[in-house]
Amino acid sequence: MSRIKSTLIPLAISFLTAATVVSCNQTTESSQTTDAKTGAVAATPASVTAKAADAVPDPTTIPAGNIADAATILSRKQVPILCYHQIREWRANDSKSAKDYICPTSVFEAQMKMLADSGYHAILPDQLYAYLTTGATLPSKPVMITFDDGDLDQYETAVPILDKHKFKAAFFIMTVAIGRRGYQPYMDKQQIKDLADRGHTIGCHTWDHHNVKKYQGQDWVTQIEEPTKKLEAITGKPIKHFAYPFGLWNHEATVELKKRGYLGAYQLAEKKRDDENPLLSVRRIIASGYWSPRTLHNSMVNSFK
Repeated sequence: MSRIKSTLIPLAISFLTAATVVSCNQTTESSQTTDAKTGAVAATPASVTAKAADAVPDPTTIPAGNIADAATILSRKQVPILCYHQIREWRANDSKSAKDYICPTSVFEAQMKMLADSGYHAILPDQLYAYLTTGATLPSKPVMITFDDGDLDQYETAVPILDKHKFKAAFFIMTVAIGRRGYQPYMDKQQIKDLADRGHTIGCHTWDHHNVKKYQGQDWVTQIEEPTKKLEAITGKPIKHFAYPFGLWNHEATVELKKRGYLGAYQLAEKKRDDENPLLSVRRIIASGYWSPRTLHNSMVNSFK
């Protein structure tokens, strides 16, 4: 554990630094949804928006014949998806690159306030899946908020801020660190279960954050199957969504995850998505600790088309 503790997070940060995060000039965005058949964008009535915001469909109830093909899924307008890691104040020994992945509390609070004040509605992975596969209605200005690794500050600091704005989020848990305390503490089993019980999504982020592109044989059991079972035992719910360590993925990984029943998997800012399994290569962007609310908004609008 001490070896993982000293090397895991810096390694993750060094790889994640290479991810492309877009910051562009601000544009305006109206409340809108995308027509399932034509791809045209249309305004969503307030009553429909409120209903859609509260509805979290069960993807397993969608008949196979109703699920769109890969080309249709790829053609749908992308939903902005934000990725966070640590939510805490910067320390003196945090490197400049590390601070991209460490969001000070005041910065996170300002970013969430911007989303709420701008009329964004936080959706969950099951809602995104239903939209991408069937064209199901989303609330106006949807956004997904995600957290990787399972750091304790996500539970203690980020969740109360999410609660204030009535936002739900997805938490992708690295199971090797569950309950670990020390310099960088992580959520324990009860805290993870509490999030699931309160309507947040719990997803898998492997056992110990190894690069999925390097998996062979037993790695799929150690890194995917066993962590999935562990999280299902903790939450009492099926685990259907996955986040790639470092955002790194390849086609082989999408195939293996699909074999194991995963419905969605999330990379980072790479523009490419898998032509055969687009649901298992969904894009996110790192929400930088350096970003003002305006910069975050610019990046959301310009990175997701």
